[in-house]
Amino acid sequence: MRFTLFPALVLAGACVAAGAAVEPANPKANAKTRAVLDYFHSLSGKPTKRILSGQFTNFGRGTNLRVLEEIHELTGHWPALMGVDYADFGRGGLTFEAPNQAAIAYWKQGGLVTVSAHLYNPANPQGGGLRDKGVKIADLLQPDTDTHRRWMQELDQLAAGLQELKAAGVVVLWRPFHEMNGGWFWWGAQEPDSFIRVWQHMFTYFSETKGLDNLLWVYGPNHGQKTAAYYAGDRFVDLVGLDAYTDFIDPEHIKGYAEVAALPKPFGFTEYGPHGSSNPPGDYDYRRFLAGLEQNFGKTCFFMSWNGKWSLARNQNTTELLSNPAVANREDLPAGLAGALKKE
Repeated sequence: MRFTLFPALVLAGACVAAGAAVEPANPKANAKTRAVLDYFHSLSGKPTKRILSGQFTNFGRGTNLRVLEEIHELTGHWPALMGVDYADFGRGGLTFEAPNQAAIAYWKQGGLVTVSAHLYNPANPQGGGLRDKGVKIADLLQPDTDTHRRWMQELDQLAAGLQELKAAGVVVLWRPFHEMNGGWFWWGAQEPDSFIRVWQHMFTYFSETKGLDNLLWVYGPNHGQKTAAYYAGDRFVDLVGLDAYTDFIDPEHIKGYAEVAALPKPFGFTEYGPHGSSNPPGDYDYRRFLAGLEQNFGKTCFFMSWNGKWSLARNQNTTELLSNPAVANREDLPAGLAGALKKE
């Protein structure tokens, strides 16, 4: 099957229009963080290299750069964006040693970094509890409770990892509470106002108390219903996106795009995987993904493929995807935007 691309549609409605420097959600964001945000906003003005490629690596102690190396061996390209997650599933908590080691290495090589965390449930005294039901997220902010105390400990763990990245000079696309509109994680499908208060509390604690001036805050609901209902406001978010697991890149199979795309922030697919959320066969033609983005989701300026059999290393025609003029890879990023890599 031949896949025809539609660059004019992307140019008509890509990221937020380029122009003057954009004010980040955290007004104390450092210069490097501001430069990365400005770059995302500039992508709409580019006739080519306007959709950043990305690849999630792994969780916790299993994190390394191997999948990125495999993609390079297969395609000759390095993804522009690499993702890690602080979840330590074996211990029901968080760990950042291996994720940060990989993130710092990729940043120094000139790549961008996004961090997420499959959070353990602070209402559960045993730890873990990723998929616990019946949690009231408003309880996280109730003072003088064990849940609040454990939540603040969890925030301090997250902040310690992000502070290590700050010390290494890494700008982080920080994506907390992903897929919050779905009901599969303990923080999901909550009352929106309560969720927003928890997001804003984390934002203030990290930005002001912890001094994390290296974060760009990413709002990433799952495609479907209420995709904009949990948005914490322009002053608390820098980038927006959708998570989607499907072969079909069209409005019938990916819902809720219009609501998120209407928000005044650069838009991307914060997670993408072909087939579905489990047991992918690993035979997807990734040209279909780009064709669907350009035809139906014109504001897209970045994506991150999930790992395993969803990844760019395990499916078909990823060389054609990453070699397409619309796609920007690590080697296409502006010199000095990330790390110490200098272009020849």
